[in-house]
Amino acid sequence: MSDDNAALARTRIAYLESLGDELRDRGFAVRLTIPQGGPPSLHVVNPHASALTENILAETTAGTWWFWWSWAERIAPADDPAGAAARVTRVLAATGEYSS
Repeated sequence: MSDDNAALARTRIAYLESLGDELRDRGFAVRLTIPQGGPPSLHVVNPHASALTENILAETTAGTWWFWWSWAERIAPADDPAGAAARVTRVLAATGEYSS
């Protein structure tokens, strides 16, 4: 792995870990996955409804880091893990769960 690729991987991991901390604080089960030859992702599971799960990526676009859903839609800027966690919470909530 080149130094540039290693630096990108470390940045992705740092962003995903910060999001994972936010989601864990909200009661979600999270696991950082680092596949060989692939980008790191954060596997998120609603422990009250295990079918509600998602793999989240961190990628840079035009110099800005974003969290992304697995279906290639942006969640939130990576420097806003609390905002991203709020959106993930809404999407992965069971009916009536995590309501404000």
